[in-house]
Amino acid sequence: MKQDLNRLQVADAGARDRTRTPPVLSPGPVEARGKFLYVGSEKLYVRGVTYGTFRPNAAGEPLPEPDAVDRDFFEMASSGVNAVRLYTVPPHWLLDLAQEHGLHVMAGLPWEQHVAFLEERKVARRIEDSVRAGVRSVRGHPALLCFAIGNEIPAPIVRWHGRRRIEQFLSRLHGAVRSESPGSLVTYVNFPTTEFLELPFLDLVSFNVYLESRELLDAYLSRLHNLAGERPLLMAEIGLDSRRNGEGAQAETLAWQLQSTFESGCAGAFLFSWTDEWHRGGHDIEDWDFGLTTRDRSPKRSLAAVRKAFAEVPVAVRRDLPRMSVVVCSYNGSPTIEDTLEALAKLDYPDYEVIVVDDGSTDDTARIARGYDVQLISTRNRGLSAARNTGWQAASGEIVAYIDDDAYPDPHWLTYLALTFLASDHCGAGGPNIAPPGDGTLAECVASAPGGPAHVLVSDRVAEHVPGCNMAFRRAWLERIGGFDPQFRTAGDDVDICWRMQQAGGTIGFHPAALVWHHRRSTLARYWKQQVGYGRAEALLARKWPDRFNTSGHVSWGGRIYGRGLTLPVLGRSTRIYQGTWGLAPFQSLYEDTGSRHWSMLLMPEWYLVVLALATLTALGSVWRPLLLATPLLALALAAPIAQALRSAARARFARREPSFRARLGRAGFTALLHLIQPAARLHGRLRNGLDPWRRRGLRGWTWPRTSSRAVWSERWIPPSQWLESLESILAADAAPAERGGQFDRWDLRLRWGPVGGARLLTAIEEHGAGRQYVRFRVCPALHRGRLVAALSGSLALLAALDGSGLASGAFAAVALGVGAAAILECGTAVGRLVCALDALAGRAAPDSSAAGDAGDREPSPTGDEPNGFKAAS
Repeated sequence: MKQDLNRLQVADAGARDRTRTPPVLSPGPVEARGKFLYVGSEKLYVRGVTYGTFRPNAAGEPLPEPDAVDRDFFEMASSGVNAVRLYTVPPHWLLDLAQEHGLHVMAGLPWEQHVAFLEERKVARRIEDSVRAGVRSVRGHPALLCFAIGNEIPAPIVRWHGRRRIEQFLSRLHGAVRSESPGSLVTYVNFPTTEFLELPFLDLVSFNVYLESRELLDAYLSRLHNLAGERPLLMAEIGLDSRRNGEGAQAETLAWQLQSTFESGCAGAFLFSWTDEWHRGGHDIEDWDFGLTTRDRSPKRSLAAVRKAFAEVPVAVRRDLPRMSVVVCSYNGSPTIEDTLEALAKLDYPDYEVIVVDDGSTDDTARIARGYDVQLISTRNRGLSAARNTGWQAASGEIVAYIDDDAYPDPHWLTYLALTFLASDHCGAGGPNIAPPGDGTLAECVASAPGGPAHVLVSDRVAEHVPGCNMAFRRAWLERIGGFDPQFRTAGDDVDICWRMQQAGGTIGFHPAALVWHHRRSTLARYWKQQVGYGRAEALLARKWPDRFNTSGHVSWGGRIYGRGLTLPVLGRSTRIYQGTWGLAPFQSLYEDTGSRHWSMLLMPEWYLVVLALATLTALGSVWRPLLLATPLLALALAAPIAQALRSAARARFARREPSFRARLGRAGFTALLHLIQPAARLHGRLRNGLDPWRRRGLRGWTWPRTSSRAVWSERWIPPSQWLESLESILAADAAPAERGGQFDRWDLRLRWGPVGGARLLTAIEEHGAGRQYVRFRVCPALHRGRLVAALSGSLALLAALDGSGLASGAFAAVALGVGAAAILECGTAVGRLVCALDALAGRAAPDSSAAGDAGDREPSPTGDEPNGFKAAS
């Protein structure tokens, strides 16, 4: 300590000839909240540079002398820098200088990561001890931004040890830092070569990325945001070498790299580096010049460009930002709407209005809204969709943004949404919704339970669905499709409008930083009511969009669902790492197997019906004892959702760390309970509104279910896919949506008409030259799960009869006959609908073929049929 004081006195003496007003660090530690960093109530955008490592100074530290550090820090602060990244543990005198200049410090905790460090236990223990010692030496200093527990573990080392061992070791180091300094933020600096590492315990996600194409960087930042999830994303290194590219190219590149980084929603960035001076591995690095200044600290052209870019953080002032209308629809929202309106009044956006639609509230919602600068529209209670329509019809903005009355936005919410619209022709856009801290233990558990509002992405920047609490649309598109469907009174309206806009040819964008804080349900009763409502909405959607639902009555999303609280499968999912030949791929990603369709049944609410069926069989064991053999199956069926719930609760990440093990265990237990309750609530809502596994779509067009063939001769060549797409459109218009065959299926279209039966279509096209085609179609009935049920029930009926149990035999016989009758009805209807669709397809094709010439002038079809005519065949 005495040595540090002496060195600081030297630094002060060298600085007395300069007049300055040093910036002051905001009081309080840095915290991670959602996608951003905060100091107190102020958002902290990291505008950083890397520093070092250097040739050791007189004290043996990999740093310049204190007076040189003092001068560097002064110039950094003068250039708009507010953070410095060190690759080693900073000494106290450097942290004091950083505090004096208003700089936050990212402290590196270096260790032997370029060797096979897990080969010996003593090496791993030595690494952990050194990390603990480094944290203890500087913990609590107000200049600390965060600790980095590693930097770019090489891909060959990860490949050698295996991904899981590396992840576990980094988790161990994270725990060591937390035990020594509980309030500190912890990160690990990753890079594209080991992008696949899953480290959910980190407070913020950091990456070193060097991409010299703006399009590639923008795309990769979007990917990294989705990997980061609800955590802040920090670019720990970006930069360009001026020696190879020139100072002009370096200045231009750093400017757009910073602009892309912050416009993507990153919490900050560190430029590599402050100076060209760099010492590594006992040698001065002379062949790279990544610095903003030269080795003698002369500024490069890039320093001025960076100073300008930092001054514009997070987003440069633009004159083309569209006018936005924010619509808040509320029904008895007085407990939370004040927070919503308070945050909306503080939005950092130049041109917007707020419209509150009071949908017949009986509480103080209207009175609270009158206290703010908003347009208040009061109506009778007509439901959520009608209220949303009232809002956009009254809006004056080009963009209409929706937020719920139990949510409040980030200050830059509208800015990020506007950037999405300006950069694309999307008809709509949205962003994440995150549970705010401080709502209590129950709300935090609900945030980690399934059933919350989540977005579905088909790519890193395009969504299939964005939740209603955070969505925005071009007003012209709302007019074009007629707004929201009023039948959705409480939920489902957001899914419906997203699908309708996509059906009309539009796309939905997604910006990871267009963030709103969304309160979760704080009681079990309110959570149950919400999930029942979601089940009801699913039933409404299934009736309107039958082609979007599979035979089990669940949405067939084309994209991936993102969000907390997703239930994990009991046996996990297999993953593979794209490593390239010999592990040399520069971008190594993790690919996840979607899993078997049969195993996914365990995640569906209808699994509880399977449990009920097995419980019924077990109960019938009192009549026919062999049925008691179903008891182990019942136990397994009950164990599956319990195991899933426990596994999901164990993986849940909570914002607040409970001080006692008992409290943590109680929170995990309640979260597991919610994982069990949610499917039951959804099932209740689905069954009450007609969305059950045994539903049918009617029996119109029934014919005897047998295999039949059809054929058509065409004088005009048509692509094979167009024949099937035309057939798909005919079936969809007849409320009989078909499923396409996959890459390994021996059929092209499948029509499921119920839980038991359906029909399949196979197509073959013969090419006869000069554009002429002979197209064959084969329609055959197809049994689904009912075949197994019928066979099992019939076998049990026979066994029970042979054993003299008439009651059990009659019950199983009734089930077998019922399933058989259902199979005949469903298969026959599906076959009939496909045959009718083929007849309609023939009608569409006839004018095209007849235009080629008279029938007498044409070459006859191979079967002798008239051109364009269908011939039924057995």
